[in-house]
Amino acid sequence: MADVPGTAGPQAGAARPAPGLRSAGLQRAPAPTEFVVAAIVMTMSSAFGQTYFIAVFAPWLKADLALSDGGFGTLYSLGTIASACVLMWGGKIADRFRIRGLAVLALLALAAMCMGMSQVRSPWLLLPILFGLRLFGQGAMGHLALTGVGRWYIKRRGRMMSLAVLGFPVSEAFMPATAVALMAAIGWRQTWLVGAFVLCAVSVPLTLALLRREPRHDHTETGGEAEGTGQKQWTRGEVLRRPEFFAALVAVVAPSFVMTGIFFHQAYLVDDKGWTLSWFAGWFPVYASVSVVTALSTGWLIDRFGSIRLLPFFLLPMAGAVTVLALSASPWSVPVFMALGALTNGGASTLLGALWAELFGTRHLGAIRSVAFAAQVIASALAPGLMGVLLDLGAPLALQYLAMVAYALAAAACLGVLMPRLRRLARF
Repeated sequence: MADVPGTAGPQAGAARPAPGLRSAGLQRAPAPTEFVVAAIVMTMSSAFGQTYFIAVFAPWLKADLALSDGGFGTLYSLGTIASACVLMWGGKIADRFRIRGLAVLALLALAAMCMGMSQVRSPWLLLPILFGLRLFGQGAMGHLALTGVGRWYIKRRGRMMSLAVLGFPVSEAFMPATAVALMAAIGWRQTWLVGAFVLCAVSVPLTLALLRREPRHDHTETGGEAEGTGQKQWTRGEVLRRPEFFAALVAVVAPSFVMTGIFFHQAYLVDDKGWTLSWFAGWFPVYASVSVVTALSTGWLIDRFGSIRLLPFFLLPMAGAVTVLALSASPWSVPVFMALGALTNGGASTLLGALWAELFGTRHLGAIRSVAFAAQVIASALAPGLMGVLLDLGAPLALQYLAMVAYALAAAACLGVLMPRLRRLARF
């Protein structure tokens, strides 16, 4: 059943309340569409703390700070893991306050980290800056945006989530190239200052304006529909006592681990296969484009069938992608890998954004999502180091890829077995 679209002003007609809410007197106007535009601004702003952006500056950072590959990688992993731990503890703040104020504070903190990066002169100063970039960029921006969308929208949650996550592939497509062009023109340190300016002059005002009508944190589209229909509003403590949550979590972090590990060691891959790095990187626009289309399609499927029913299938394209990469030496396996991998990547962004709200309600969504999101961040931090150690020990890259395929297939099978129990949790 479709809900009433967002309106442009306070004079627009109120939405018809959900049947279960009429008698309770909980009629409220539906969440306006500009809320999801604010979420897109936040997910795009996360780029300054994402691996694909920071990695562009690695040669200059290592040269200016006299860091080896291992030294830089260690600092990066430490900062990422520490940010995930803080996010796991602090993510519940999103359940107590409006997203608007928290997002502005996070954007300003991210801008401060960009300014700090422009002035860094010591490896020991680089560590807290990397920690801040990862916490406020990759961590807080995505967490606040998707928690907000999960809370603001009920009937349109899948479609709105698919729009909110578009900021990730869009920024992935143009931010690295923009950074390279700016570095060539003004230098790498000044490029970080430009980033701080963009966050303060563009992202902050847009977020303030777009979320000016954000309701109290306990109000949602159609006035708390999840509570009105009787869905149990799980606390984080209750969720952490359910083995189904951890079984699902081990499966859903698979894309973060697998894709990050492959992309981080892409230079080793192309050398091993006899390809060129420009050939491999040249197919990233395909990856970003397919991710966008898949994210939008997944949103429609979620609204039609629910996220739980789609879970067992989202890892299968990635398993196929990595199999092709492991077994084929043809350079044309790269676009096949990119397209198949993007099917999982784009679907996962939307699917996992909606899943926790569908399972556990929205009242404590920030606290619950912070645990799941932190697990994904930790998985993405562990993959590069683990693969690097295995390469040093002589484990062939193809063998590692096949182990990833086995992991993805086992995870998909686990999610299939879990489906009945997850449906029962959602009906509590």
